Amino acid sequence: MIVITAPTGNIGRHLLSRLLESAPAAGEDLRVIVRDPARLPDAARGRVEVVVGSHGDAEVVDRAFEGADAVFWLVPPVPAATPQDAYSGFSGPAVKAFAAHGVGHVVGVSALGRGTPLADRAGLVTATLALDDLIAESGVAYRALANPSFFENLLEEADSIREEGVFTDSADADRRAPLVATADIAAAAAGLLLDRSWTGSGSVPVLGPQDLSPNDLARIMTEQLGRPVRYERQPLDELHTTLVGYGLTEAFVQGIVDMKRAKDQGLDTGVARTPGTASPTGFEQWCAQTLKPAVLS
Repeated sequence: MIVITAPTGNIGRHLLSRLLESAPAAGEDLRVIVRDPARLPDAARGRVEVVVGSHGDAEVVDRAFEGADAVFWLVPPVPAATPQDAYSGFSGPAVKAFAAHGVGHVVGVSALGRGTPLADRAGLVTATLALDDLIAESGVAYRALANPSFFENLLEEADSIREEGVFTDSADADRRAPLVATADIAAAAAGLLLDRSWTGSGSVPVLGPQDLSPNDLARIMTEQLGRPVRYERQPLDELHTTLVGYGLTEAFVQGIVDMKRAKDQGLDTGVARTPGTASPTGFEQWCAQTLKPAVLS
């Protein structure tokens, strides 16, 4: 039995689709934890067991992990009082349930930066790496998918790209760093969940096929969308003010700002791209298949 958390999110929906194709042939049953079952794809109806609720709730994960052999663990983007509350606090009931139900293998969504001088001052990333340690200490076999920023973050800028030809971030315009498609993260997760011959704890970097700068992204978007797109760098103090204005806690906002600062200082560039760490989806392909329909709709 494989349990999938966040099955309707950017990564989870790709993972669920892959496992619906592959799990039956491998003799695996699937179970999902979801707040709103109506958001599950039609292909999942009658083919997965559904546990309704939040996977941050002790009673929900206790039910969901009964008889589970493996779990895909993803912390949802729900701001909390502090980054630690958002990650380790949210995941505490699940970590206890892993041990209580004898879950053997867990695959989690994590971040790059472990072992770098920036790791302990990278805000949300620091909290994510602390969660990896918490899960590993529970005794399960654990693999942390160590990811850079996602292509899909640009979907939040679709309106601005459509109406103004602009996208923003806080990185230097010419700083190249890895970026990844969420479908590639899901593919890595599916492989680990279906072939559980691995033991112990460790990380699995998923780096995309090439490093790209914001200016590279603007050039490729211009080519793919057939309209000018440019990058505007947002100062971190301006980002801080904007996020506080949305009602987020000061500690959580500072966690975002610290993460952005660390990424701009090279947090994501410490792992070499090899055949084992590269993933296949290029930004041009993702633009054509995903961003272009969102911008031109």
